[in-house]
Amino acid sequence: MPTAVKAKRATRNTTRKVAPKGHPSYDEYKTYNGKQYTGMRVGGSHKWNYDAGDWIETKITPDLWRISYAVTKRRAGKAPKGSGVPVGTGYHWYILAHQEVTKLNANDYTTELTGIKYKLAHKRAVKNTWSTKTITQRKHLIAFLKEFLHELEKDVVPLEFEYNGKIFKGEAVPLPGTCNEGVCFQLEVMLNDEFIGIIRSLKNGWKMSREDDQKFVDAIGEEIMGWYE
Repeated sequence: MPTAVKAKRATRNTTRKVAPKGHPSYDEYKTYNGKQYTGMRVGGSHKWNYDAGDWIETKITPDLWRISYAVTKRRAGKAPKGSGVPVGTGYHWYILAHQEVTKLNANDYTTELTGIKYKLAHKRAVKNTWSTKTITQRKHLIAFLKEFLHELEKDVVPLEFEYNGKIFKGEAVPLPGTCNEGVCFQLEVMLNDEFIGIIRSLKNGWKMSREDDQKFVDAIGEEIMGWYE
C-alpha cells in the first residue's frame, strides 16, 4: 500500500493517555478524526450469541416491511475484569442493514444480516434519563442519514476487475465517518448486482467478515485503493 495512504490511515485514531496494561479503560478519553469520545476504542469488536427470539414482520407497502425483534444476547466468552459499563446501562441504536435470505423449503429460510448501527443516545445506570432529548436524537439521525446519502450519491467507488477468469463489476459505498483526507477505509461492496459485504482496511490488510477467499478480498481492496490514488 502506498506510504501516503498508510500515513493517512495512521491518523484516524489516537489516544490522549496511555491505556492501562491489559485492556483500554472504557471511560478513558480517546480521539477519532479530531473528536473526543469514551467507550470501546474504534476498531474493537464484540462477538455475541443470541438466544432463540421472535422476529415479527408486517408488510406495509409492496416493498416496505415493519419489523420487530426481541431477544437476549450473550457475550461469547467473558468480559475483561473491570471493563464495560455498569449493569443497567441502556442504549438506543438505529440500524441500517442488508438482509439476504434463501428459501430452503416451505417453512425454512437461511438469513444473513450485515450492516451498521448508529448510537442515538445512552442512559447511564445511575440515571433515569437519556443522554439526549428526542428532538436531538432525531436531529442526529437526520445528520447521519444525510451523510450516508451523500456517500451514496457522490462518493461511490466504481469497481471492475477480473478474478479467476470472471469479470466483476459493481461499486463500493463508503460508510459515514470512515474517511480521512479523501480516502475511505470501510465500504459496502456490491458486485454483479449482489451485496458482498463490508470491506475494511486494517494494519494487516483488507478484511471482510463474510468472505473466506482472502485473495478475492485483496483484489477488491486493490481496486478501491487504485481508484483513490
